[in-house]
Amino acid sequence: MSLIAPPLALYVHMPWCVKKCPYCDFNSHGLRGEPPYERYVETLFADLDADRADFGEALSHRPIVSVFFGGGTPSLFSPELVKRFLEGARERLPFVDHCEVTLETNPGTVEHGRFDGYLAAGVNRISFGIQSFDDEKLKRLGRIHSATEAEAAVKSAQDAGYDNINLDLMYALPQQSLPGALADVERAVALDPTHISHYQLTLEPNTVFAANPPPLPDDDDAWAMQEACESRLAEAGYGQYEISAYARPGRRCEHNLNYWRFGDYLGIGAGAHGKLTDVSAGQVFRRWKIRHPNTYLEAAGSPGRVGGHTAVTLDELPFEYMLNALRLVEGVPLGDFAARTGLQPQSIAAKVAAGRQKGWLESHPDRLKTTPLGQRFLNDVIASFLD
Repeated sequence: MSLIAPPLALYVHMPWCVKKCPYCDFNSHGLRGEPPYERYVETLFADLDADRADFGEALSHRPIVSVFFGGGTPSLFSPELVKRFLEGARERLPFVDHCEVTLETNPGTVEHGRFDGYLAAGVNRISFGIQSFDDEKLKRLGRIHSATEAEAAVKSAQDAGYDNINLDLMYALPQQSLPGALADVERAVALDPTHISHYQLTLEPNTVFAANPPPLPDDDDAWAMQEACESRLAEAGYGQYEISAYARPGRRCEHNLNYWRFGDYLGIGAGAHGKLTDVSAGQVFRRWKIRHPNTYLEAAGSPGRVGGHTAVTLDELPFEYMLNALRLVEGVPLGDFAARTGLQPQSIAAKVAAGRQKGWLESHPDRLKTTPLGQRFLNDVIASFLD
C-alpha cells in the first residue's frame, strides 16, 4: 500500500454554548457560570504540543491549510483569546499563506464591534448559525436569537470588513411549509453572503427532539423543499458543490473541502476528532479527545486527554473514503482514491459497477460521481461500500 500525505488542516473545538438546542448532538455544553476560557486556551496548546510529539515525523514539513473553530459557540471566546491561540498555533506549526480561518458564531452572542477584533486576530471567515429567519421556528428550535438579530449580526460583520461569510440554514423544520423554507432562503440571499449551508433537520439519537419528536414534514415534502431551495440558490448565483453547501464562485469552504476529499486534520479540544495519514507506517489513523470539558481540562495535555486512537483497517478504508468524497456534487478523480487510501481502484471495482447499474453512480471511467438519484439516496450509496 502506497499512501500520499494529503493537505493538513486544524480543527479547534470550543465546547460551551449559552443553551443546548433540542436538535443538537454535538459535544456542546450549556453555560453554568463563567467557563474558564483562558485556562481552556492554555489546555489547547498543551493538547496541540502533545499531538505534535505523538505524531512526530507524520507532521513534519506539512503546513496547516485551514483552521476551523467549531462548537459549541466559539464566539463566546473573546477576540483576544482567539488571537492568542492563533499566534501560539503559528509558533508551533507552519501555516500556508492566506490560510482560511473560520469562526462559528451564534448571532445572539456577538455584540456590535466584536467582529473588528476577530478580523484583527486573524479570523478571515465567519460562519453564522442562523437556521431560520422565522421567529416562531427559531423559538421551536431553541435558538437564542431572533431573525432581526441575525440580520443585524451579519451586517455588523460585513461593516467590520468581512467579505467571506457563511450562513447555516435548516429546512424541513417542525410544521414548516414549502413557502416557509423558500422564504428563509430569500432572506439569506438578501444578505448577500458568500456561502450558504442548507441542510435538513434530522432527529439525532440522544437529543431532546429524538426523545420527544416534533411534527416534521414527511420525506416527500422535505425533498420538495430541497429541490425548490436548490433551484432558488442556483438562480441567485450560489453553486452547489456538496450535498448541503452552496457558494459564490471562488468561495467554497476550503476546510470542509479538505474533509470531503479525505484530507488530514488535527483535532484539538474537548471531544475533537482528527485524522492523520502516516506515510511511513502506511496507515490512516483516527484520534479523538475526551468529551467533557472539565475532564479535558484536568488532563491538560497528558495521555488521558485522548478518548480513542485507532488505525483505519483496509476493509474500512473504502467506506471511510466514500463517506466523505461522494458528498461532493462534482465527485472526485478515481486516482484520488488510490492516493488517499493506498488501495488500488480495482479493489472497489465491483461495488462501483453495482452502483452504476443501480443508477447511483455515473458511468465515467476516471471519476467517482453520484447521479441525481444517487444524491437523493446518498446514505444507501455510501453504505454499499461497507465490506
